[in-house]
Amino acid sequence: MPNIVLFSGSSHQDLSQKVADRLGLKLGKVVTKKFSNQETSVEIGESVRGEDVYIIQRGCGEINDNLMELLIMINALIPYFPYIQGFFDIPVDNLYAEPAVLQWIRENIAEWRNCIIVSPDAGGAKRVTSISDRLNVEFALIHKERKKANEVDRMVLVGDVKDPVAILVDDMADTCGTICHAADKLLSAGTTKVYAILTHGIFSGPAISRINNAAFEAVVVTNTIPQEDKMKHCSKIQVIDISMILAEAIQRTHNGESVSYLFNHVSL
Repeated sequence: MPNIVLFSGSSHQDLSQKVADRLGLKLGKVVTKKFSNQETSVEIGESVRGEDVYIIQRGCGEINDNLMELLIMINALIPYFPYIQGFFDIPVDNLYAEPAVLQWIRENIAEWRNCIIVSPDAGGAKRVTSISDRLNVEFALIHKERKKANEVDRMVLVGDVKDPVAILVDDMADTCGTICHAADKLLSAGTTKVYAILTHGIFSGPAISRINNAAFEAVVVTNTIPQEDKMKHCSKIQVIDISMILAEAIQRTHNGESVSYLFNHVSL
């Protein structure tokens, strides 16, 4: 049976190392260099012939550089890899942070049995109903109308949020205008406390200032994006480690086991 070989791009080596530790592996040897003309060079420092290879690289920050580095690494490992997802028909698994989110809620919010899960937009309905079903609590939605990108004009709350603790759940937050407006809307409707749980915390522009000035108990994000610098300026930000999810997904893929089973049945 092939061995697992795990490589890290240069953008998030901390998360890659945590995943490797959970799998009992050493990270594969890879050297990336950027020349003065901005060209990127990748050198794989070990043989991967016949092995199962996994690469961890984030898609934020210097996104163009990170994407090109990832594609160059793939090309170095599989010399005839010409396209990205959507242009080939091999299986692709989306990984979800829901198991780690559920665990954080149960361990850190004492009133979670009396909480309500809220989506800050209608597009997140499936996400919040899944979490509310697993917790056996109610959910609500906020319908938002935008003037333009990153600027919300009006919000309409759908659902009764009087008294319970509200947990806003979204896939990402950039400038945080939406979640901060949503928090104000929930508090004015009678919610006692508001938490925000986000898979990817981009936190650009005025995001940190907005979070500091908003009435959140905590803004919780996963470590798909490094948050050490942001946490120095905002005590409300807390981080969920998802290395266990990545490690389990790699192990299941390697063993030919169901990855979707991880999100429905496996307790982390």
